[in-house]
Amino acid sequence: MTLTRAGIIEALYKSVGLSRNESSELLETIFEEIIKSFEKNDKVKITSFGTFNLRHKKERIGRNPKTGVQASITPRTVVSFKPSSNIKNLIKKKAN
Repeated sequence: MTLTRAGIIEALYKSVGLSRNESSELLETIFEEIIKSFEKNDKVKITSFGTFNLRHKKERIGRNPKTGVQASITPRTVVSFKPSSNIKNLIKKKAN
């Protein structure tokens, strides 16, 4: 199962008691703040959850796995996520 935007809004509606519209606005505000942080090249750290960080990748030579033909991979910026130790421990408990 996949957690979606609508699923988060529904969870806020049920657990916090906000209306669906208020829940949607709250979630949009959170996403906007995260995007603003990325635009400023800042980290996004959510305590007891994890850290989102921008990584700048340089241009490099890659290889098409089907054909073996080399191709240039353009430089780009990607978002990486490092889970907190709390999340790592929860995942370990679920795996056992």
